[in-house]
Amino acid sequence: MKQSYQTLRSGAARVALGARGTIAFTGSDRAAFLQGLLTNDIEALEAGGGCYAAYLTPQGRMVADMRLLALGDRLLMDVDRQSAGSLASRFSMLVFSEAVDVADESAAWHRVGVRGPASAARVEEVLDRSGDIADSPPNGLAAYRDLDNGWWALDGEPVLAASNDELGVPGIDLWIASTHGARMDDRLASAGLEPADADAVEALRVEAGTPRFGADMDDETIPLEAGIRARAISETKGCYVGQEVIIRILHRGQGRVARRLVGLAFAPDLDAAPGAGLEVHGNGEPVGKVTSVAWSPRLARPIALAYVRREHAAPGTSVEVASGTSRVEAEVTALPFP
Repeated sequence: MKQSYQTLRSGAARVALGARGTIAFTGSDRAAFLQGLLTNDIEALEAGGGCYAAYLTPQGRMVADMRLLALGDRLLMDVDRQSAGSLASRFSMLVFSEAVDVADESAAWHRVGVRGPASAARVEEVLDRSGDIADSPPNGLAAYRDLDNGWWALDGEPVLAASNDELGVPGIDLWIASTHGARMDDRLASAGLEPADADAVEALRVEAGTPRFGADMDDETIPLEAGIRARAISETKGCYVGQEVIIRILHRGQGRVARRLVGLAFAPDLDAAPGAGLEVHGNGEPVGKVTSVAWSPRLARPIALAYVRREHAAPGTSVEVASGTSRVEAEVTALPFP
């Protein structure tokens, strides 16, 4: 795990993305359609750009989070694969007179990621910008930021590349037709890109304070609690589902929510880190719950993501995590971890 972590921190390694799904939106009204549903400004996207967003219930709770990529002739939605089919069906049922087609394309694409400071350079060793690929990018992958994306090629086959910094290090996501997935994996392996250890990937994610839907966010989560306001919510766009709740919290409540996602740092000599799902205690009473746990090689200690009541969310606050009758001390930390 330690070697894989160091490679992700200083070099580049492959990350499996089989758990990610893809929904495609085509038709002239695709951006306007999603503009009225999602939290971010979809109509502001230009070809080659992207954004992170959430889909909420009318009560402001999360249905899903997603990344949107604007490809010029369509929008691709990167979501959890387990929910891709149900989301595609849900969006399809919301189409009335709009010129929009929705399709779950998860099975059509092979997905793989490369993470680390050297990811752009290493991927460019495998891909090229030659051939009859429309909208081939004028700049190299190193220039990609904030879900920038463009078409590249592998032996003449189209490959979509998009930036992804969710682990707190530079990264590139790759989409290629499923029929060419094995070739892509073989070529990346031949270039010396080894598969990253899953524990190392999780350590980077927790250090970065990036919440994952299904672990740190669910259908009871308000986006403001999870700390994704800056990335996911446009405060200048028009109406979207759940906006009234979000605006009320931001304007009338000055952004205050009852709980917040924070980091927890445990003692370096702790034998075993507490597990996800355990209660967090403050002043002798339950004040929250642990959602993700990892060992941080950089900090040389166990760390965690947890929701705690806002009065216990200030960095430096001492809390305890309950495990049966025992208590493990921890310190609340800002995200990302310092």
